[in-house]
Amino acid sequence: MLLADAPSPAFSWNLFTDLQEMWAYPFMVNACRAGAIVALVCAVVGWFMVLRRQTFAGHTLSVAAFPGASLAILLGLSTSLGYFGFCVATALVIAALGRKGRDAGAEESAVTGTVQAFALACGYLFISLYKGLLEGPTALLFGSFLGITTGQVTVLAVVGVIVLAVLAVIGRPLLFATVDPEVAAGRGVPVRLLSALFLVLLGAATAGASQITGTLLVFALMVIPAATAQQLTARPGLSLALAALVGLACCWLGLIAAYYQPYPLGFFVTGIAFAGYLLAHLVRILGEARGRAGGSRAGGSRARRSRRRGSSFPIGGTA
Repeated sequence: MLLADAPSPAFSWNLFTDLQEMWAYPFMVNACRAGAIVALVCAVVGWFMVLRRQTFAGHTLSVAAFPGASLAILLGLSTSLGYFGFCVATALVIAALGRKGRDAGAEESAVTGTVQAFALACGYLFISLYKGLLEGPTALLFGSFLGITTGQVTVLAVVGVIVLAVLAVIGRPLLFATVDPEVAAGRGVPVRLLSALFLVLLGAATAGASQITGTLLVFALMVIPAATAQQLTARPGLSLALAALVGLACCWLGLIAAYYQPYPLGFFVTGIAFAGYLLAHLVRILGEARGRAGGSRAGGSRARRSRRRGSSFPIGGTA
């Protein structure tokens, strides 16, 4: 059952009653479960992605989900298989073709752009061969929280547990290799291997999110919560927890808004996340301004105390 088939509900401002009514529909239960899983996984993986400045790679992996799902539909296979297969394969290609060393970043950007262009071309070819209805490509690009099945929730949960478990194991050396790769390599940390492994995890997380948000709105849950958290604090643990909370809040508030309003869910999720990012940016600017004002007042007080001590001595330098 899709949301469009349900009668138009009215928000009563009694949150308990509204949630009971909303969760009476199985598709909303599945949407909330899938949204929670994807929000948590994307927040953690996205936090490392933003810190490693690999948002372009993340965008390319989300684009690769489009030809993956298109090919799966063309061949009559599960779209989940297409999403995960193409995203992980694209991550391995980027990792294999990239170079290490001082120019690794520029080389990875060039490889990523090349792969992205080819992936888009393949997606368009598969859609042309499919000759399906227009709703097919639209769903692939913009996704559907509300049509997700219990089987998809199970797949998302299994993949999410695996991704988070691997990140828990490699998190510390990955953070070290992200902050200072040359020193990390000098200490024996396998920087290149960690980079390739992280790209695979990023591909798996992107494939999971693409099934819900669509390939074009993956960044709503992958980048914005992590960027918002990093605006507020530089402490890794607190920043990760904040990113997860922001992602979960955006996802669930977007679902509630879309349940009561006849507008696209992707807009609500992305709009709420963007508003949170702007608010966090404003908080950071105000905090920095208050810090500078406090520093100026402290400096002025020290200068006045110094002048007062200087004026207690008579002119000529003798007491």
